[in-house]
Order: sequence, then structure tokens, then C-alpha cells
Amino acid sequence: MGKALSLLVLIFKYSMNIYIQVKQEALVKTIEFFKKEIGTLRTGRANPSMLDGLTVDVYGSKTPLNGVANITVNDAKSMSITPWDKNVIKDLEKALVEANLGVGIVNEGTRIRVSIPNMTEENRRDLVKKLNEKTEKTRINIRQIREEIKASIETAKEDASISEDDKFRFLKEMDEEIKKRNDEVEDIRKKKEEDVLTI
Repeated sequence: MGKALSLLVLIFKYSMNIYIQVKQEALVKTIEFFKKEIGTLRTGRANPSMLDGLTVDVYGSKTPLNGVANITVNDAKSMSITPWDKNVIKDLEKALVEANLGVGIVNEGTRIRVSIPNMTEENRRDLVKKLNEKTEKTRINIRQIREEIKASIETAKEDASISEDDKFRFLKEMDEEIKKRNDEVEDIRKKKEEDVLTI
């Protein structure tokens, strides 16, 4: 029994602290949202992710574009969007025009061809600026989660739920976790910037 208890204490001591675990889902969602947000930033190449988040008004209800049509990348500069129900092609075209994605849209009757124009230096600079703004917003969200974790740890110490040693260990683990998340955001940002700047 003593051995089992010591093992449990050891497992607890070296497992991720509960204060980080409570906020783990919020951290994951923040990064997922960031990925989705920057996925819609246009690069010089055709990529279905630029249509993520687009909805089409079909028979009176807003439906995600990928829920009403098949998206095919034809080549580096064009995509085809083929609706499963041909009657919604006009609604599909309208949604694409209103989204103002900076792409060419041609209704070919049974499908819509989306052509990606060459990007100017100015376009690229604007996109990098937008990318950096979204990155900063994500970092602020992560910093806010960090503050919430820190407050929980400090409250636990004040309530004598944890010792001073535990507090310092938990804070250290928190900073390691937050650094890992910020590094992940920076890696995603760098890759997207590379895509934007690639001619």
C-alpha cells in the first residue's frame, strides 16, 4: 500500500499540474482559431482553406460552403467549386462575390471557377501585416490564459491548498507550457509568411 501511495505521489508530482490542465482546452482552441483565421489569408497559390468559414445562404439557411459543394484545386492558380445541388449555383456565386476574397469568379453553369491573380508586392505586405496582427491577438489571448492560471495557483497558495515549493514548481511549469504554445504560434506564423512571400 505504501509503495502504491508513493508511486501516486510521484505520478502527481511529475504529471502536468492541474492548473494548466484546466486551461489546456482554452489554449488548444486559441491556437486552432488562429490557424483557421490565417487560413483565409490569400497566398499566391490556390488553396481550399481560403474558403474556410464561408457560408452560403441555401434555401433560407446559412450553410458552410464545403457543406454544399465540392472544392477541387485545378492548378496553382485556380480552383473549381461544384455544388451538389445545381440549383444553388447562383447562391454560391453570390457568397463568393460578397466574401471579397480578391479572386476572379466565373460561373460556368455547373461549377464556379475561382482564379487566383498574381499578388503584387503591396498585396504581400498587406497580408503580412494582417498576419502579424492576428498573431499578436493570439499572443494576447495566450497571455490572458497565463494570467488566469497564475491567479489560480496564487489563490491555492493563499488557501494553503499547496505549499510554497508547489507554487514555484507550478508557476515554472506554467511558463514552460506558455512558452511552448507561443513557439507553436510563431512556427505557424513563419510558415504562413513564407507562403505569402513565395512568388
